[in-house]
Amino acid sequence: MVGDKLFEENPTLYAFLPLFYMVWADAVLTPSEITRIKKLLEKQQWLTPEEKTFLLSFLNPTSPPSPNQLKSWLKEIKKTSDYLSPEMKSSLVEIGIKLAKVNSRSGTEETINNARKPLEDIEKALGVVSRESAYHFNSLVKRTTEEVGTSSVDHNEINKILDGEDAEIIRKVKTLLQDPVFEYYKGESIHEYREQVLEWCKLLAQQGLGGIAFPKSYGGQGDMRKYFIVMETLAYHDISMVIKFGVQFGLWGMSVMFLGTEKHHKKYLKDIGSLKLPGCFAMTETGHGSNVRGIQTTATYDHNSKTITIHTPTKDDGKEYIGNAALHGQMATVFAKLIIDDTDYGVNAFVVPLRDAKGKTVKGVTIEDCGRKMGLNGVDNGKIFFDQVQIPLENMLDKFGSINEKGEFASPIASDNRRFFTMLGTLVGGRIGVPKAGLSAAKSGLSIAIRYSNQRRQFGPEGGEEMVILNYRTHQRRLMPLLANAYALHFALDYVTQRFLKRSDDDIQEIEALAAGIKAYSTWNTTHTLQECREACGGKGYLSENRIDTLKADTDIFTTFEGDNTVLMQLVAKSRLSEFKQEFSDINFFGIINYLTDQAKITLTEMNPIIIRNTDEDHLLDSDFHLNAFRYRERDILSSAAKRLKHYIDQGMDSFDAFNQCQYHLFNVGVAYIESVIMEQFVLKVKSLEEGNSKNVLKKLCDLYALATIEKNKGWYLEHDYMEGAKTKAIRRMVNKLVREVRQDAIPLVNAFKIPESCLAAPIVTRI
Repeated sequence: MVGDKLFEENPTLYAFLPLFYMVWADAVLTPSEITRIKKLLEKQQWLTPEEKTFLLSFLNPTSPPSPNQLKSWLKEIKKTSDYLSPEMKSSLVEIGIKLAKVNSRSGTEETINNARKPLEDIEKALGVVSRESAYHFNSLVKRTTEEVGTSSVDHNEINKILDGEDAEIIRKVKTLLQDPVFEYYKGESIHEYREQVLEWCKLLAQQGLGGIAFPKSYGGQGDMRKYFIVMETLAYHDISMVIKFGVQFGLWGMSVMFLGTEKHHKKYLKDIGSLKLPGCFAMTETGHGSNVRGIQTTATYDHNSKTITIHTPTKDDGKEYIGNAALHGQMATVFAKLIIDDTDYGVNAFVVPLRDAKGKTVKGVTIEDCGRKMGLNGVDNGKIFFDQVQIPLENMLDKFGSINEKGEFASPIASDNRRFFTMLGTLVGGRIGVPKAGLSAAKSGLSIAIRYSNQRRQFGPEGGEEMVILNYRTHQRRLMPLLANAYALHFALDYVTQRFLKRSDDDIQEIEALAAGIKAYSTWNTTHTLQECREACGGKGYLSENRIDTLKADTDIFTTFEGDNTVLMQLVAKSRLSEFKQEFSDINFFGIINYLTDQAKITLTEMNPIIIRNTDEDHLLDSDFHLNAFRYRERDILSSAAKRLKHYIDQGMDSFDAFNQCQYHLFNVGVAYIESVIMEQFVLKVKSLEEGNSKNVLKKLCDLYALATIEKNKGWYLEHDYMEGAKTKAIRRMVNKLVREVRQDAIPLVNAFKIPESCLAAPIVTRI
């Protein structure tokens, strides 16, 4: 741009440089910005048509300025640095006017001054904060901020650790969310809210975020990790939008991608990614809930017509709570039992039309609106019933099961069980996306509650000033362990995501169990965190304007969908028992001797009289002590559950009844395993960091997560003689010490999430 002949002919154009630079500094030009700038430029009579076209050419989000162009703009702008006062009084317009004058010729000063008002209108329309912009142009002028507490932690450094390799896509999504078109819906109409959420999802699709996980040949980037990151970051905004986004591009789109073959990809993926084809994921049935294998909707194949008939036998077999169904969905991935010549070939998936492009339901399809819910009222959940709906054979998603030319069922996987779990295993991503979104909601609640608590004053010493409530130990005890949980889960979810992305046939069942457990543990944590944050903000937390009520209501269902949490924890336990059984079936006599020897070593090293009552600070803050405590508990609960099950079965009880007798025990197997995984990943992350303030504060958070969790389970440790009372009391004192120390860094730790202020949107929070 700089150096173009138009600038030589009209130096006044230089006045636009600061504005255009700031527009592109975030590398994201939002829809509202484009529209506003275009309208304002069109009105400028002092610009020639050629100059207008030239300036408008820089407003295309698909063809942004190159890095070299931005550098040249910045270099040109810095010519005005001498004009910037230490008080930063210069605005973008003033910088632009001065830049134009620096490059002007005699006789052009009046024209330059005439540009001032139009430029001010553009600056106002963009909402650019001049003081913040000016910092961008003059590194010599130092920003002064009021320090809070005695923290020496740089929240930007912590943010780099949190965002890691995903920083660029996170920044893009956060920039989009700050655009005025994403302003929260404040009305009461469910219909208007649903339409607003749909419009937001369309805008996200236009930015290429919807189909980001789809193959490049179908309009995507082939990047599943980015999809998870987009979901996680969007959850700082409206959760209805996140769920609508996840249903459309995750459940509907990825069921076609993972369960279908090339013909389905060619036919559907581009239109799904652009939201031209809104769809649903129809698995759950009213009468069968989490029991997917028990669904009763049928898909009966007729070889003569080469059609499949989808049918709902009874009202209890209807697909219920299906997102996108009540209003917008035109097609659905429907899970149904495949019937060929009266033989049941188990659950398979089919693409079934629901509505035409005008919204009219197709023949045989009945849809009911689920109506108003506790939350997520921007999502149009519905019930779907099928009455002999015929679809062509090609609509069967046939990656794992198909019907050949003879009309026979064919599959690369012979076992019905293995085929079923392989099919569901490809869809585990939902159990990663949901806890990531829930964690973002928890981070939002913590940011609101902690920042408010750092300002809200109440009580104090006699005759003295009131004290900020975050300085009270009870408040620290309420919020600091939850802050530690948020960081612990952040790193654990990243680990589970990596495992899922690198999965193989050999470890898919282990990963499915891991994802199930982390989903349950994390979403329970979200529910608990938001309730504590609401209470920590007192009456202010109860006001809708401060957003915690919406976060609570919208995420409450997270403990239920993608699998009921209690059921999921039992799935984890069954997986752990299978691995436990396999471990012993694979080892010989000497292996058993080695196992017993290892157990004896644990008794000698961890449960000797000195260790079980050791209260030294170095010991209590030792990561090896934490890991050993978590692993011992997980292993002991697992082995005792296995013994208990074996006892019932040896007495003649069938396996179903034996599992039913041990359900609570098995639940604890799952929880102990997930806590152990979280602990291991937090320790590994801290160890990987370079020495410095960031590592030190994250080590404190890691210690706090470890000791607060041990304190929570102290009854178990006391019952099993792993610790004595003196040690659990010392752990309680150490937790008190850690929450006080973490409190000093609490503000930079929540600011490190870098949640856009427009997303927090809570009047009780001011920027700290």
